[in-house]
Amino acid sequence: MPKVKIARKSTWVDMTAFVDVSFLILTFFILATKFKPDEPVEVKFPNSVSADKVPETDAFLVTIDKEGRVFVQLDDPKKRKAIADNLNSTRSLGLSPENIKAFTNAPSVGVPFSGLKGLLSLSSEQQKNVKQPGIPVPDSTGGELYYWVRDAMSVYAGSKVTWLIKADNETKYPVIRNVLEAFKRNDINKFQLVTKFQDAPVGSPLWNTRQTQQQAK
Repeated sequence: MPKVKIARKSTWVDMTAFVDVSFLILTFFILATKFKPDEPVEVKFPNSVSADKVPETDAFLVTIDKEGRVFVQLDDPKKRKAIADNLNSTRSLGLSPENIKAFTNAPSVGVPFSGLKGLLSLSSEQQKNVKQPGIPVPDSTGGELYYWVRDAMSVYAGSKVTWLIKADNETKYPVIRNVLEAFKRNDINKFQLVTKFQDAPVGSPLWNTRQTQQQAK
């Protein structure tokens, strides 16, 4: 009995739909991704075994470098504009609409009130080349940082805000104490310190808890 030969046919799959879906997914992630803003200064912060994640929204961050320079950073452009408007009115900064718009696009600031207009008059590229002296916190009054925190409280009134402090390992304690005083004078007694994650020591209660949680997953 002769063998039946099965005709060989080429396999062809229409990939058009797959390519369309791939580009739609790629476009979604490009538009939805929130890019991390430029850091005002390089800070080598201490290690911590805490597992709490730093919030990406509704946060007011104070950064202190090893030289003791203080910067403020806000994630929401609308909140930045509101704070700029408040400070411009209450501190008579003389900021123009263009300056306020520039501040809205600048995620971090570290200059005295007297130098804010000059900084914001520069282009964004020129601002990157300026070594900002830091917001003054010269003594236990909290200095000008007190007003930044005060106006941030006003802008965030009625909504949840996370107060963050990120300090370099080499930052002198008096600077940190004065920053804390600016918070205290505004009745802010709850805040988070930004640290570098470090696993808990093996055998410690926290280590045992994390092992149990991982095994349960």
